[in-house]
Amino acid sequence: MGETRDSGSEVGTGLDLDIDVVVFDVLGTLVDEPGGLRAAIREAAPASDDAAVDELLAVWRRHGEQEQERVRQGLRPYAGTGVLDAEAARRVADEAGVTDPAAVARLATAGRRLSPWDDSVAGLERLARRFPVLGLSDASRAALLRLNAHAGLRWHQALSAESVLAYKPAPEVYRLAVDCAGCPAERVLMVAAHAWDLRGAQAVGMRTAYVRRPAGDPPAASDAFDGCFDGLDGLVAALTSR
Repeated sequence: MGETRDSGSEVGTGLDLDIDVVVFDVLGTLVDEPGGLRAAIREAAPASDDAAVDELLAVWRRHGEQEQERVRQGLRPYAGTGVLDAEAARRVADEAGVTDPAAVARLATAGRRLSPWDDSVAGLERLARRFPVLGLSDASRAALLRLNAHAGLRWHQALSAESVLAYKPAPEVYRLAVDCAGCPAERVLMVAAHAWDLRGAQAVGMRTAYVRRPAGDPPAASDAFDGCFDGLDGLVAALTSR
């Protein structure tokens, strides 16, 4: 086991991890989910000003979070992100007064057209020369396929939580990645911009690295991840310098 790093510090090339596989969260970590959803809402409701778009985005995200939580608590049978996004799009359209069915249908697929952060594509390519790299996302298999193609993300394999009919941070989602990696959990590194996601990975024994993103969930003072980075370049340098 490598040295446990302080969650609030930037880790350089001395990241001391003996790992075999790197697993990445996708939404928010490698692609700009809030920015992509804002752009789609603007397209569907072009008369909306910035404040209105932000309010509509909050409606979208609140619906998704609430419904995923209902699934986690057993209050709703599993429904994939395609279903939840269609519901969210309908709510946003109702709030914005959008009545064109084609516009609502396109809005419902906004999660398939998210742009990568500036360092995501090159960073994945560099890491993939050294390690098997997996994507692990709550996005449905169909959405993940199209999102990866749109954003230019290149994996050795992309895994959807849909395969286990659960949403993060349910342990079975992370075990899906560990099982695919084919090695002990402590030799698998989970990378995410969301501290809650990394806590879920820690709970099944995975190693963890936080990458700071504008819309991520930063570590709390009580978190002790193996590394914290301002961007993907620092993580890649730390993992490939050994």
